[in-house]
Amino acid sequence: MNVEMIIVFAVIAGAIILFVTEKLPVDMTALIVMAVLLLTGIISAEEGISGFSNQATITVGAMFVVSEALKKTGAVNFLGTISSKLFKNNFWLGLSVTMIAVGLISAFINNTPVVAVFIPILLNVARENKISHSKLLMPLSFASLFGGVCTLVGTSTNILVSSIAKEHNQAPFSMFEFTGLGVVFFVFGMIYMVFFGVKLIPQRTLAEDLTQKFRMSDYLTDIVLLPNAKSVGTSLKASPLIRELEIDVLEVIRNGQRLLRPLPEIILEANDVLRVRCDVSIIQKIKDRVGVVLKSDMKLSQKDFTAENLLLVEAIIAPNSTLIAKTIKTSNFRNKFKANALALRHRGQLLQTGFVDTLLNAGDSVLIEVRKENYNDIKNDPNFVIVSNIEYIKFRKRKIIPALLIIAGIITSATLGWLPIMISAIIGCILLVLTKSLTLEEAYKSIEWNVIFLLGGILSLGIALEKTGTASFISGQIIEVLGSLGPVAILAALYLLTSFLTETMSNNATAILVAPIAIGIAESLGVSARPFLIAVMFAASASFMTPVGYQTNTMIFGVGQYKFADFLRVGTPLNILFWILASILIPIFFPF
Repeated sequence: MNVEMIIVFAVIAGAIILFVTEKLPVDMTALIVMAVLLLTGIISAEEGISGFSNQATITVGAMFVVSEALKKTGAVNFLGTISSKLFKNNFWLGLSVTMIAVGLISAFINNTPVVAVFIPILLNVARENKISHSKLLMPLSFASLFGGVCTLVGTSTNILVSSIAKEHNQAPFSMFEFTGLGVVFFVFGMIYMVFFGVKLIPQRTLAEDLTQKFRMSDYLTDIVLLPNAKSVGTSLKASPLIRELEIDVLEVIRNGQRLLRPLPEIILEANDVLRVRCDVSIIQKIKDRVGVVLKSDMKLSQKDFTAENLLLVEAIIAPNSTLIAKTIKTSNFRNKFKANALALRHRGQLLQTGFVDTLLNAGDSVLIEVRKENYNDIKNDPNFVIVSNIEYIKFRKRKIIPALLIIAGIITSATLGWLPIMISAIIGCILLVLTKSLTLEEAYKSIEWNVIFLLGGILSLGIALEKTGTASFISGQIIEVLGSLGPVAILAALYLLTSFLTETMSNNATAILVAPIAIGIAESLGVSARPFLIAVMFAASASFMTPVGYQTNTMIFGVGQYKFADFLRVGTPLNILFWILASILIPIFFPF
């Protein structure tokens, strides 16, 4: 090994540590990788920024826009509503049809908006049919992963691996080249979930009232400020009440009217009613000392909010949210969104107090109090995925047919080789905006820029692997250890390695790291690289064992009230099943 290879190995090790620990957002980690490689002279400036002009990066960005168009027109919601009605007749029929519908849609558009649309639909199914929501949301996420490996555009990882293949003088993958194999995986995945997986998922009750779901009965109350209280005549932010109780005041009500001025500036008066979030037991202990009394029975429910022109909303932090790696406090949540965060479900832990300084992650579930007139702002904000069904969403139903025709045109032109997939996708995006299937602003907002910067930055690592000979070195070491066992054994090991990495870090980063190694192995063995690349592609999307390995798993984690162990229990056998299938079937579908 030379110095350059040692540097690349150090960069890889550092990147994996940062990806796994999530000390930094994944896109920032990717940019740091690029910067280190540039500063050390491993890659040139042109090579460093080439990831942002890479066909895979541009195609992935365009497909985000295509996915948003189907979401805005209501095409995805329509299929979800149809399949949800089947649950009234038979749970297993409803679940099977829903998984097939989700997989079919996910084969052609990004998984994230599909799951985002289906979550509230399935939560309603759970309420109406008295079904445990935990039995529905995990199959939903897994079905989107099953569908993603059926076509080239099913997931960004497929597009990325195809682009890497082309850069290494391999033929890029066609639209339906691996559909047959993908369908086999889909069928086996469905069989496993229906007959075994769902039974392994713990049954958890879905509370009708959001205050019950977030266990807020002992953390929300109204208090009345007595005339003799020291806080009377002081501003809210300077009041002894705030300093001594360490409470979060949500509203100030005076003479039956809610004061709309900025809360910190309100001068408190006797008999003001303060709606607060805190540990109610603390108020009970020192209420005489601070000059307050508890109003009514001290416990508030969802109806207490809706009766006062307020709404309680459960929202998931979206995968592309600007709130990721920020806190409720540092994001200036109350002023930015004109709403109050009442509770947080973070990495499986429910927090009713002290969460304002918790770093937010994608998939965190937040209980939000918002005025009715501001609800649409929250609903349409790309930072959130609303999962509590407040009202019927208006879709552009007249644009469903034009949108479907345009998307069909993208797929057809790419399949028949009329145009490269990147050009087809770009033209499709333009037509979707021109036909008003979505607005230009919506198109910009739909792009998950963290994914774009992740790809743009981390692709430089692939260049470094190839340029310094590191990929060839790693390939040689793998062949030295496993070469005597034959290419099938190496393929099985490569699948297992990719599957393990994708459970703990970004699937795209995993593909960029392993795909060049796969090509190097094939060249050293003198066999086709196709089966090895397929193994990387499929394994990078087979993230079933953790809630952090794939965005859709992260999205359902909080709202589904899952625990980390739930994914291990259900996902481990599924990962083993797919590993066995890959080892047997990939060489049959794609001979060496």
